[in-house]
Amino acid sequence: MKKQKMATQVTARNSQTGTIGHEDYSLYSSMSEDELIQLAIEQSLTEDPAEQITAQKSIVAAPRDQVVVNQLCNHNPPFPIYPWQRVLDPVVSAIKGGDEKALHSMMQSGKNLAQPNKDGWLPLHDAAYYGQEGCLKLLHRSYPGTIDQRTLQEETALYLATNRGNIDCMRSLLQAGAEPDIANKIRETPLYKACERKNAEAVQVLLLYNADTNHRCNRGWTALHEAVGRNDLEIIELLVKGGAKVEAANCYGITSLFVGAESGHLEAVRYLATCGADINTQASDKASALYEASKNGHEKIVEFLLSQGADANKANKDGFLPIHMASKKGYYEIVKMLLPVTSRTRIKRSGISPLHFAAERNHDDVLEELIEAGFDVNFTLSSERSRLYEDRRTTVLYFAVVNNNVYATELLLEAGANPNVDLINPLLISIRHGCLKTMKLLLDYGANIDAYVASHPTTFPATIMFSMKYLVLLKFLMDLGCDANSCFQCRYGSGPHPPIDTRRDRYHDPQVNKEQNAIQFCEMVSAPEMSRWAGPIIDVLLDYVGNVQLCSRLKEHIDSYEDWSNIKTKAEPPRPLAHLCRIKVRSVIGKNRISLIDTLPLPGRLLRYLQHDFTQ
Repeated sequence: MKKQKMATQVTARNSQTGTIGHEDYSLYSSMSEDELIQLAIEQSLTEDPAEQITAQKSIVAAPRDQVVVNQLCNHNPPFPIYPWQRVLDPVVSAIKGGDEKALHSMMQSGKNLAQPNKDGWLPLHDAAYYGQEGCLKLLHRSYPGTIDQRTLQEETALYLATNRGNIDCMRSLLQAGAEPDIANKIRETPLYKACERKNAEAVQVLLLYNADTNHRCNRGWTALHEAVGRNDLEIIELLVKGGAKVEAANCYGITSLFVGAESGHLEAVRYLATCGADINTQASDKASALYEASKNGHEKIVEFLLSQGADANKANKDGFLPIHMASKKGYYEIVKMLLPVTSRTRIKRSGISPLHFAAERNHDDVLEELIEAGFDVNFTLSSERSRLYEDRRTTVLYFAVVNNNVYATELLLEAGANPNVDLINPLLISIRHGCLKTMKLLLDYGANIDAYVASHPTTFPATIMFSMKYLVLLKFLMDLGCDANSCFQCRYGSGPHPPIDTRRDRYHDPQVNKEQNAIQFCEMVSAPEMSRWAGPIIDVLLDYVGNVQLCSRLKEHIDSYEDWSNIKTKAEPPRPLAHLCRIKVRSVIGKNRISLIDTLPLPGRLLRYLQHDFTQ
């Protein structure tokens, strides 16, 4: 009684002021939720209809938030919301509770329940959303013209009921004449939403009232696309029997079977195939269903499609075949399935081998399988594909060496890969990595120890240039016969040298003679970034040459460091006879056999002498 009296006082006070003042907080704080709802309904029945409409327009009717916050103080950040600060929408509250009497009383008092709120929601929408069939029927009888009215998101009461799975409300609306194919703002119909929710009963109800099975949403997807994407075989069967076209494609040319293959939904793909769906369907980018299944690793799908005669030689717009994608992703079993049915001619036409992808991604098992199947280990990228890489790589071996994959490198070399094809010799890459094992492998299989880079010419081997900062590697290359003499063959000799040209684009200047512009050894070691290494580098190189003359630039550079005076002395001719004999013996043996010195029937001390082993 005390609370009812308090509520009456509050109602009277609010009817005078039209708002809840700060002094009223204490009156509401002791009231329960049900008492607040009852109070709101009583206030609604006593208000003037015009005032009710104005108040209703200010209410957010989205039913997910059952109350509208009336923030009396404009705090930023928002002031905490307390129960007595909330103003409840009596219509929504009555609908949610299924209170048909309250709704009827509101209409009897003159309240217009066909007036949308600011989001375009009618009480009819709320009834459909909450699944209150009795309220929905009452509202439809009172306002029959609103049955297909849309919210601002263009959602009908039928769409909302379907979205929420309120089957009874759906039936009532359809029986009352609701249009089943009205789409929302993104062109999704109730049937599409039922498929998205995997609600087979809702699909049956809509199909019973002739819902359009081939309507497209804004992406061009039909209900069948959505059902296949959700892997709901029951709904797929209902849709196909209801007239859904299995060959309908979305705006990207994707059919339902393509969706199933891409998603790995085997049963859906099988069923669609029995319904006549094209096994070789291709999207607008020419990717086939088999291509997508191979790319995504769906072994069972690939196996099924191949068993149905799917063409493994349909390339996408970039020229890639299913085997390319399976190799790239490392799907070993799929690669094995595709090998017998993939045309080597089509692979050549693509300008790239599956071997390239396997080596690039370090899929050694796939690489090994492809090699055993007879794929050409010396297949080179087409010029168009090679240009996609800054280093203009072309061979499979290059990919393996760049990845520092010793196993793949050895696998390819044993299979006959040529280590001297690429613009930048793979040996140079192994030097940059500092991997002695890879370097030794490449040299054992014939890599050019005196490799040059044609696009960046030097007067001495690029192998020396790449190893300058790593004296251990430099000595390793020298021991194996790398040409050190070219480092001391300066075109200017003891004469004056021109200033060092530091332009980085001179290699690409068509007006420049590349032979005349080739970088000399003295120019390289005198550059600021290399100058501090010059002495030790020259010292190592002098051990592998006979009588040579240091050019004026090298002498000047060595003279600038007191600690390097012994290097200048070492270079002065004549060199020791024992050293000259060693150089002569090594030259007679030749570069191709110099790595076999340790197999010669010579005393150990002599072998160490020939191998420049100064440790003993």
